[in-house]
Amino acid sequence: MARMTKITTRRAAAAVATAAAAALTLSACAGGSGGESSGDNTLTLWHYESQTSAMGIAWAEAIKVFEEETGATVEFEEKSFEQVRSTASQVLNSDEAPDLMEFNKGNATAGLLASQGLLTDITPAVEEYGWGDKLAPALQTTARYNEDGVMGSGAWYGIPNYGEFVTVYYNKDMFAAAGLEIPTTYEEFTDVLDAFVAQGVTPLAEAGLEYPIGQLWYQLALSQADRQFVNDYQLYENPVDWNGDEITYATETLKEYADKGYFSTDVTGVKAEDAGVSFINGTSPIFVSGSWWYGRFVDEVADFDFGLFPFPGSEMTLGSSGNLWVVPERAQDKELAYTFIDITMRPEIQALLGNNGGLPVAADEADIADPKSLELIQAFNAVNENDGLAFYPDWPTPTFYDVLVSQTQELINGTKTPAQVQEDLGAEYDSYVDDFR
Repeated sequence: MARMTKITTRRAAAAVATAAAAALTLSACAGGSGGESSGDNTLTLWHYESQTSAMGIAWAEAIKVFEEETGATVEFEEKSFEQVRSTASQVLNSDEAPDLMEFNKGNATAGLLASQGLLTDITPAVEEYGWGDKLAPALQTTARYNEDGVMGSGAWYGIPNYGEFVTVYYNKDMFAAAGLEIPTTYEEFTDVLDAFVAQGVTPLAEAGLEYPIGQLWYQLALSQADRQFVNDYQLYENPVDWNGDEITYATETLKEYADKGYFSTDVTGVKAEDAGVSFINGTSPIFVSGSWWYGRFVDEVADFDFGLFPFPGSEMTLGSSGNLWVVPERAQDKELAYTFIDITMRPEIQALLGNNGGLPVAADEADIADPKSLELIQAFNAVNENDGLAFYPDWPTPTFYDVLVSQTQELINGTKTPAQVQEDLGAEYDSYVDDFR
């Protein structure tokens, strides 16, 4: 299928406004991938990290360094993840586009915008600053996209300066009080869950209104999967069997979790923030979620000690490079954007990120003084050493995030059977991915 046909399909799938087509033409005609400057010496920056997160702390310091060294001013606007995700195409097609923004990586997000001509090809800047030399090959996957927006090859459209992965957080005090050990096998893991239920404790902090429940579903699938399954699912190498062992196991097991009381009965109305807080306040002893929570847990968990362990029985886990710094095609000052990106890759900023619970991509472990932070970094490195990063379940299509949320809600509520959920997820996936085969 011709590229234009694919892009048209993608716009429809993402429900991009009709005006976007005209704006895309203008942005394509603008040409060029770097060097443009508005002359007003102001960098407009968007990101959606909290002030207390590792990224928020490191980037706040980077802003100070940037302003001191360049004499330029940073106009920072904090956005929520949902604000950026739901409005990116429209905003980047307007004069309101920032100079630099954090954006979610993957085919359905950064890849989609790149294929629409909304992001700058920053390959010349990558070569000039040597950013590629600082990123391990696995971490480069989500920074490069081909003309159809499929990750892993082609031009550079973003730079990550941190990594991320999903792990199992646990409340050491609650485990000790219940007489439980860290599980090392999947059978031991479910034994732990059953033991908490038997004691009247809901074991898993979960959220069905946003991403966590879909990530748990995907983690269950990964426990039965190999690298080829991931390549098929994420990179479209071969058709995905939506009634195959991996997905069937994930869907049926998630329903079993609900039926056994492993998470709260109102989980379909719970947001990610609420799930995280239920772990922070000691209500739930286990939280399967991302490293992006780690710095906050270090800062806010006051009444107990927490630790982490890999999801038992699985050689792979969700994870990738972190979100990307992307430069909109309609940015007013791209040179300032590149300067800021480069500052965030410096050893001192990378160490700051690492010492506050983040996962730096270019830090020396010797610079990580905090033992809790080092624990997280070493766990991430262990996943990378086993080639265990498997990306995220919502990446394959622009609308898969919303569909996965709604389908898992119906699964848990019992309004759809596992087979019906798999059929509907497969239909959504195939309606988009078939364009690439």
